[in-house]
Amino acid sequence: MSMLDWWMQVLGIIIVVGPFLLLVGLGIPPLLSVKLSERAVSRSVQFVTSVGLLAGLGLLGLMLSTGKRHVPIVLAHWVDIPDYHMLLKIEFDRLSVPFVILTFLLCGTISAFSAKYMHREGGFNRFHMLYALFLTGMIVTSVSGTIETLFAGWEMVGLSSALLVAFYQERPAPMRNGLHVWVVYRVSDAALLLASIWLHHLRGHGNFDAFLGATPWPDGKTILSSWDALFVGVLLLAAAIGKSALVPTSGWLPRAMEGPTPSSAVFYGALSVHLGAFLLLRVSPLLDQSLLLSALVVVVGLTTAIFAALFTRVQTDIKCALSFASLTQVGLIVAEIGLGFRYLALIHILGHGCVRTLQFVRAPTLLLDHRRLEDALGTRLGSQYAPPPEEAADSFRSRFYRWAMERGYLDAFLVERCVRPILAIFVFCDSLERRWTDWLSGTRSRRTEYLQRHTGTADDLP
Repeated sequence: MSMLDWWMQVLGIIIVVGPFLLLVGLGIPPLLSVKLSERAVSRSVQFVTSVGLLAGLGLLGLMLSTGKRHVPIVLAHWVDIPDYHMLLKIEFDRLSVPFVILTFLLCGTISAFSAKYMHREGGFNRFHMLYALFLTGMIVTSVSGTIETLFAGWEMVGLSSALLVAFYQERPAPMRNGLHVWVVYRVSDAALLLASIWLHHLRGHGNFDAFLGATPWPDGKTILSSWDALFVGVLLLAAAIGKSALVPTSGWLPRAMEGPTPSSAVFYGALSVHLGAFLLLRVSPLLDQSLLLSALVVVVGLTTAIFAALFTRVQTDIKCALSFASLTQVGLIVAEIGLGFRYLALIHILGHGCVRTLQFVRAPTLLLDHRRLEDALGTRLGSQYAPPPEEAADSFRSRFYRWAMERGYLDAFLVERCVRPILAIFVFCDSLERRWTDWLSGTRSRRTEYLQRHTGTADDLP
């Protein structure tokens, strides 16, 4: 191994290990009843994101200077038996390195903003611990070299996202919306897990280089047949739909705005909302193998872009309007991936993430400036959109406005056609289990259901 290769591997390990150390450093003290100061927490996050950003830029410089497009690092072999192999592997290429740099750059920017925005907030340390979990998940997902490693990072991002949506636990709305987001993520995770199982069934491993081709991204050629590529690709597309709020799961995106503005900015404006598109970029050789799969990706992307563009024009909350504006661009990015414009989609993700983060961070002061301007003028500022449907004589326009306000009735459709039938089955099974356990014990067997519930927040627990 040459000295340059050694340095590239060292920088790659620093990129991955740094967020893990931050997560441990912020997560262990509360378990030991030790409360860190706001300054210590903020400086720790800033230090890790700065070191990670410098390591990412250094790795990019070395890769450009040496002409290397692929730097794999095998960290451990978990399982190695005949016909089954599971390893912990990370890799850096033209897709993962830009995404790593974007993650550290935006997470560092938002952490500096949140140090002031969340000042003296009761859950300041809890917010930054979940933020560290999100950063770790994003880095692991970005540099994953196997589908199992990607699934681990995918889960970290989903868990931190749902918990931050439900951050304000003293109000019922954030709790309900956080649960809604978590349920959608569970379905998305199930699709990704099924894809992982099927790949192991086909090839005995989930190594991207093995079934997507050893040629560096995006020039890889999959060894799967067209039908296998279609089946696995549909499962991965379902995972991307749930994670990036594509149609028909777009209804959870405005619910996620219940969380603090810093998490909304970095999650649903910059990074997490693009994770589905990143997954499709990573497995883009599957799209080349199946024309039908590419067509499905294009249809989902364009439909999402059209729906989100209509929804954003009737929103009365600035964060919801920005979230649907982000979703419009994500839909276009997904369509670009389906059409085969991989580098264009990557550049689109990088630029859109930076711009949307700035808009989310600027949103609170923008409203204040808007009101001050109206006070100075003595009147309300005009809208850039058409007048509301009450002033229009066309009944079709009124119905269309209501349809957009209800977000295409996507939530109602999913609840009626998917959630309630499955919930009815679970309730029936639960009733059978209750009768069986009560008969065996001769009394009520679930005493925990009658305990007094804690009505405060997690920060009030001893």
